Amino acid sequence: MFRNPDQAAIEKLLRTVRTVAVVGLSADPSRPSFRVAQELQRYGYRIIPVNPAAGTILGELAVPDLDHLADVMPPGAKPDLVEVFRRPEHVAGIVDDCIRLGMPALWLQDGVIDEVAAARAQAAGIFTVMDRCMFRDRAAL
Repeated sequence: MFRNPDQAAIEKLLRTVRTVAVVGLSADPSRPSFRVAQELQRYGYRIIPVNPAAGTILGELAVPDLDHLADVMPPGAKPDLVEVFRRPEHVAGIVDDCIRLGMPALWLQDGVIDEVAAARAQAAGIFTVMDRCMFRDRAAL
């Protein structure tokens, strides 16, 4: 069964992360993903939009999927965290990509719940948070 890391570990993560790939980031300012990513930018995080239908969101060039992150990052670099704003049925595939690409951290936003996939990510050594709002946790620091 999946369990989120303790609060101290989550706070440490939020203090060290610099680059966040946001899977499912919408270009629509009324969407929660847009508002959360915008607030995270205000905290100094670099946001990389992951959305196959977008060109640029919040001043950053979007990539269609996690495999294309190299198009917008320095050679050999990867984001510190992958934040997910997709329906739960998409999480297993995103976890597969995160494991294959060696992503260090995964954050499944409020309502994005797939315990099996989250446990698989955690077992693969990925720091994993599920069903929490990254912005709210960051704002509470």
